[in-house]
Amino acid sequence: MAAKAIAVLNLSNKVKTLITHAQSVATSMAGNTTEFPSPNPSMATFQADIAALVTAETAVLARTKGAVETRNVKLAIVKSDLENLRNYVQSVSDANPSNAAAMIEGAGMTIRKVTLHDKAELSIKQGTVSGTVVATSKAAGKRAAYGWQYSTDQKTWTNAPASLQAKTAIAGQTSATTYYFRFRAVTKDGEGAYSQIVQLLVS
Repeated sequence: MAAKAIAVLNLSNKVKTLITHAQSVATSMAGNTTEFPSPNPSMATFQADIAALVTAETAVLARTKGAVETRNVKLAIVKSDLENLRNYVQSVSDANPSNAAAMIEGAGMTIRKVTLHDKAELSIKQGTVSGTVVATSKAAGKRAAYGWQYSTDQKTWTNAPASLQAKTAIAGQTSATTYYFRFRAVTKDGEGAYSQIVQLLVS
């Protein structure tokens, strides 16, 4: 059975390494506007966020007072940018399956292939109660926790209650509204990257 190419970021815990990776993605995508015409965030915003992180990290290395807190804020922004760009690249490559792997690599990201009969990374189904959905993810192993989020615009995300199981009910959605969902697993190795985004028109 054919394999699906999944875009992977492989984010490093080392700030310097993460900055280098972010700069590589920015350079690759900025030079590939034909395949990636409307990234979210824009390349200008992403490059500005990276530059702000570089400045903040430089201040940390210079032992500037209060610099670590500022750097951590900038770091979180760049990580969020990378996750959003990964989801964008994935959606574009999904629309071009025959060229997906090349597109992902062309964006400066690496590839993980999964066979199509593998369980979906995340599935969202309508719950039995109006305004409620049931989210099911692939299990991340023993002693893993799962952080769930939903959004109506893929920019502002709301945290749903975390769970210790790979399945949870998420309540509080507005009927007849399209929502976007994602999750990430938390294991002994730390927080993983957010999953692909799955959308559902909530009834």
